[in-house]
Amino acid sequence: MHQPSHQMRHPPTNPRLIAVAQGDAPADLVLADARVVNVFTRQIERGDIAIADGRFAGVGAYPDAAERVDMGGAFIAPGLIDAHMHVESTMLTPRHFAPLALAHGTTGVVLDPHEIANVLGVEGIRWLMDDAASTTMRMWFAVSSCVPASPFEMAGAVLEANDLAPLFEDPRVVALAEMMNFPGVVHADPGVLAKVDLGLERSRVDGHCPGLRGPGLRAYRAAGISSDHECTTCEEAEEKVALGMRVYLREGSAARNLEALLPAVTPANAHRFCFCTDDRHPADLAEQGHIDHVVRRAVDLGMDPVLAIAIGSLHAAEHYALPAFGAIAPGYHADLIVFDDLADIRPRAVFVGGKSTRVDAEAISAKPSPRHGKTIRVGHAITPEMFRIAGSGAATLRVIGMLPGQLLTEARSADFIAVNGAFEADPDQDLLKLAVIERHTGSGGVGLGFVQGFEMTRGAIASTVGHDSHNLTVLGTNDTDMAIAAEAVASAGGGQAVAAGGKLLAVLKLPVAGLMSDQPAEAVVAEQAAVLRAAASLGTPLEDPFMPLSFLPLTVIPSLKLGDKGLVDVNRFELVPLQIDTAAD
Repeated sequence: MHQPSHQMRHPPTNPRLIAVAQGDAPADLVLADARVVNVFTRQIERGDIAIADGRFAGVGAYPDAAERVDMGGAFIAPGLIDAHMHVESTMLTPRHFAPLALAHGTTGVVLDPHEIANVLGVEGIRWLMDDAASTTMRMWFAVSSCVPASPFEMAGAVLEANDLAPLFEDPRVVALAEMMNFPGVVHADPGVLAKVDLGLERSRVDGHCPGLRGPGLRAYRAAGISSDHECTTCEEAEEKVALGMRVYLREGSAARNLEALLPAVTPANAHRFCFCTDDRHPADLAEQGHIDHVVRRAVDLGMDPVLAIAIGSLHAAEHYALPAFGAIAPGYHADLIVFDDLADIRPRAVFVGGKSTRVDAEAISAKPSPRHGKTIRVGHAITPEMFRIAGSGAATLRVIGMLPGQLLTEARSADFIAVNGAFEADPDQDLLKLAVIERHTGSGGVGLGFVQGFEMTRGAIASTVGHDSHNLTVLGTNDTDMAIAAEAVASAGGGQAVAAGGKLLAVLKLPVAGLMSDQPAEAVVAEQAAVLRAAASLGTPLEDPFMPLSFLPLTVIPSLKLGDKGLVDVNRFELVPLQIDTAAD
């Protein structure tokens, strides 16, 4: 696999850089009269920044340079690093994600290709890594640990430790990614521990253990797992930090935990926190930003700006043992952002390796991303009948309770009365029908259930973005519109669709593994906007109903979820029937 030189973590010592650092040779570039954010001391230093051969030579007085730019007292900080994200959730391939994120000051990301791995296995991971090699952004990888995420859904691949081992030969691989199967760790499942051992032997193992506390958490940590990005309360974050874990303060498009967790950060423990987005949609990237948005939010909530920058840069680099990244100091890679206001940090210039990213971003964006082969295999015609839930009389059914801004759901119940031998959606009570169609093997598997929280009054939406196995998920008020939306997505090779009144209203095509577009960001943002306008016409107050929809099949996060094999009680980690046997209860 191609390994770009700018991604190498341990290049040889550079005698010229040493000479420039002590003033014995001219720099390539000097950014003069800058206010430099020192993330080690958390202070602001005024001086010149000398850059040579893509690295910082030093901060001080540097009069000699091939190029000298007067910064006029502007602030300069290290480039921002996202400690954990799935680029597939941006719906953009790496080469199209990079220009958008670079413009917002993100110079490095640690990508978990978990989504494409669940569709295409190792082949998908390598495809994503090859596409990332075409960018100037620092893209590191954490190898996906849980494919499939659980036994309750069909994925496109099964990855064991021996499948993952060759990927660690690439120096861009810095970790085994989020170990979601924490029950398997705690109960010492041999296959799970083989993956953990692989990660510990080669680098480190990142965690994923929402709500895990007490003895279970201690067991999880004892296995060597060193981070978590699923905390939702200060108490949970504080307990994990006290056990030596790094906690990622997540502020993405779906899960937004920053405000709830920020009080857990103190001067004594701040070095144990990083920022991550996990999942970020293209419109949010374009309009709000990336890690810069998280930094601004933290500052708005009362965090010291310099500390926020350190959490958004150095801390991630330290966790992943990237010693030459995340700071402005001699020998570090010259990745930086320029901005004017500490109270409102908005990058107006971004450098990677001492070079402005503007020209590179334009060149990257102009390159088309290659498509991948067909990945939507439903195996049979999509008709309204496949969404029919047969029943008779009155019954109490399980209902997934969607919680705004959270991946967690509630296990609810509701009373239904069958109509013409079937249980139907009831928009008046916000009871919508949910279906997950297996799309990897054409097995014909369909999981059916009901959900509250979307408040749609008509129509249906469908998507092949359905964490973690990315089967075809459909939500609607009636079976006919559900079939129209699902068929549109399948015909497009993957994507998102909206239907109402027996008509297709809008489609966002995602032909790369059913997860990403092969188009530049501007085109994807426009297409997504059209789909969201159509979704808004269905009566839902949610700004982006596709985001919470994508997590309803996530059968590793409590409490009640739906896979292609049926309803899953995640707390009990077992399939449960749709109908509740009230007599037995």
